[in-house]
Amino acid sequence: MSEELENPEVAYEHSDLSAPAILGFLVGLAVVGVLMHIILLGMFHYLDRYTETHQAATNPLAPAPAAESLRNPGPQVANRFPLPRLETNELEQLNDQRLEEENILTTYGWVDQKAGVAHIPIDRAIELLVERGLPVAPPNLAQTSTAPTVNHPAGQVRREGRSRQAIRSR
Repeated sequence: MSEELENPEVAYEHSDLSAPAILGFLVGLAVVGVLMHIILLGMFHYLDRYTETHQAATNPLAPAPAAESLRNPGPQVANRFPLPRLETNELEQLNDQRLEEENILTTYGWVDQKAGVAHIPIDRAIELLVERGLPVAPPNLAQTSTAPTVNHPAGQVRREGRSRQAIRSR
């Protein structure tokens, strides 16, 4: 009966990977990694020495840079680089920007003096908005509108483009 259940066309591998083969591969990988590090370290030292020996001589009259100034350059060194520069003190620069914005929001000033455009404190702008209301189109502009009429749900004929006040005043 077991002869009937076997299929001669189906085969499988009878051996698995051996532990010594896996360990040999890992040891070989480690040896290659160490050799690569040694070769790269040797190349680095060679190129470093090559750069030092082939560097152009400095002018003997030029002052030698102090070691401290190289580690902690001052603003005069930073000003030699073109804009935009990296931020050197993000918190201070952010606080300066916030103070400038706060100053604009709380004081009177000119936006464009020649054109007569000024800014006012935001609190005063809110007070004026409460007193005067939002600006609306004059009623004569709404009546001369050439927009088509639309049936309003309440049965009224309404022109598109009219302000709410013009509709309420009917």
